[in-house]
Amino acid sequence: MLRRIAGCGSAVVLALSLGTLAVSAPHAAGGAVDPIAAAVAASAAPGHHWTPGDETYAVARTLDVPVRMADGTILRADIETPADPSTHQPAAGPFPVLLTMSPYGKDTAGQLNSSAIGLDTYFVKRGYIDVVVDVRGAGNSGGHFTLFDPKQTSDGVALVNWAAGLPHANGKVGLHGASYLGIDQMLTAGAVGPNSPLKAIFPVVSANEIYRDTAFMGGIPDAEFDAAYIGALLPVIDILDPVVAAMLDPKNLLSSAQVLLSHLSDILNYNAKFVLQTYLGGPESYDDAYWAIRSPGSVLDKIVANGVPAYLVGGEYDLFQRGEPLNYAGLQNAWSGRPSTAPMLAGQAVTGRYQLLDGPFTHLSAAIGTTMDELQLEWFDTWLKGADTGMGDTPTPLHYFDLGTDTYANTTTYPLTGAAPTTFYFSGEPSNSALSRNDGTLTTSAPSATTGADQVRWLPIGSSICDRSIDQWSMGVLDFITNRLPVKPIPCLGDDRLGQTGPTALTYTTTPLAQPRTVAGPISATVYASANTAETEWVVNVEDVAPDGTSKPLTQGALLGSLRAVDASRSWQVDGKTVLPYHPYTKASAVPVPKGAVTRYDVEVFPTYSTIAAGHRIRVTIDTTDFPHLAPTPPQLAKLFGGVYEVQRTATAPSSVTIPLIG
Repeated sequence: MLRRIAGCGSAVVLALSLGTLAVSAPHAAGGAVDPIAAAVAASAAPGHHWTPGDETYAVARTLDVPVRMADGTILRADIETPADPSTHQPAAGPFPVLLTMSPYGKDTAGQLNSSAIGLDTYFVKRGYIDVVVDVRGAGNSGGHFTLFDPKQTSDGVALVNWAAGLPHANGKVGLHGASYLGIDQMLTAGAVGPNSPLKAIFPVVSANEIYRDTAFMGGIPDAEFDAAYIGALLPVIDILDPVVAAMLDPKNLLSSAQVLLSHLSDILNYNAKFVLQTYLGGPESYDDAYWAIRSPGSVLDKIVANGVPAYLVGGEYDLFQRGEPLNYAGLQNAWSGRPSTAPMLAGQAVTGRYQLLDGPFTHLSAAIGTTMDELQLEWFDTWLKGADTGMGDTPTPLHYFDLGTDTYANTTTYPLTGAAPTTFYFSGEPSNSALSRNDGTLTTSAPSATTGADQVRWLPIGSSICDRSIDQWSMGVLDFITNRLPVKPIPCLGDDRLGQTGPTALTYTTTPLAQPRTVAGPISATVYASANTAETEWVVNVEDVAPDGTSKPLTQGALLGSLRAVDASRSWQVDGKTVLPYHPYTKASAVPVPKGAVTRYDVEVFPTYSTIAAGHRIRVTIDTTDFPHLAPTPPQLAKLFGGVYEVQRTATAPSSVTIPLIG
């Protein structure tokens, strides 16, 4: 049955209802898909229509307002209040308050006028007070900065209560912001307690477990992102923001100088120490207590218990690609009274109070390259102004973008509705489709042979140095730039055939599909291999191969061999097959690889949603390196050098990949 979904402005939206699965495909001018229009269309129950209000107010600004925390630390806030257009004096209100807490400097990044990173006049002109606060130790705020310091969560609770009492406020508060600001939202929402003024959050590109989502992949440091963020971005901002504050107002010169000296001290005492401890085998190298208290996944049940609705935005090429759908599942489970770390059940009841838009975004394109103001306004109008938008009643609160058809699947559960786990085994039969050294086949028939293996070497740098991962784990910088050019100067971002050549890679490819099949959700690879070293590195890529040979990268996962232990209680199974193997990644769980012995490695491959067209093939590339994305620590490198692996494909060691498929 075709039905029109209301609420997308001028976009024409048709949806095909398939049980709990609906597909919507609004397009922007020129035929390009408009993923935000699709989200606005699909985020409310049928029969509801909402349009954004007009710009009614001017904007009154108050800068560097001091806010004292319980320990005496002074944080600094900028406040924008709706104002009378004729007098430019604050309007009487009362108005709900939107709040964000930023480590990036309200005087520098805040100049973007973006809700992802600071203040946004779009909301102020439509009847919201908007507030941005520099987190402690950043920008113009006092105190000392550490990454997602638990003190920042306590500050968040205090700031929510303070914001609710601002002049002209109505006592209701919403949180907004992307990335770090989104993570802070979730940690704060988990700490406010019941009956708080906090009534809704809108976290964009936020983590579930920071260690395994982005700081590390499979126990291997994500050096590309870590170095750029901890080693460059935060220190530069720490230095730049007090300088900008002094330039904007010379009266701030003395206080800005004091803040600058404090920030320089933090860079030496925290940033440098953090990098050294991470890369020399310190506690930050493992998923232990340091990361546990900083992970939003640990507070999902508390967010629900505190009665705070959350609209999540994720990206299929985002840094937190793995964690965003896990947050959705955890919130829906908590609402249903189920464990927040468990997979959702087929047919499970869901609520529109917790939604996820998982779009075709990188980190940057989701945070600042896409306008989400209208979608956020609808969400905040729902929960802070009581507007009858229908967002709380949508029957399909999960909106997953199909990378193969440029449409949205609007559905209910994660793991995804209707996706049947299908196991493909590695075969030595040539596929005649790849340039790799083995060109093997993927088949649904388990091997019966007693012998059969493909040799692959470990090297610190392989042929995969130019592929999708180099863009994804740099936050999408290359994509952000090249999408604004008339030609694509870096074709390997969308075609990773180059990375499939050389001694570090093996490929296994299906025959051409007779009908479209949709790869939907988390993927598990099981690699049986022997090695001549006490450590191994495994990188698994899943690709869509077109008839012309183009190999489109869809998703990826990795695993350090010594961290191969699996926690069965946290692993996800569907129809008796593991789709998400969960590894402890603790120091206690690390076990050296037994040299020469066939060993099993279960690799978690991050989720994706993409329809593979008829005539296309599914390919799995097994690689032993993904530099510069992944850079093993010096202790890990010492054990990896000289590695030669034999990937098995026998009856007793059947290497395979399990892919949830729809169709």
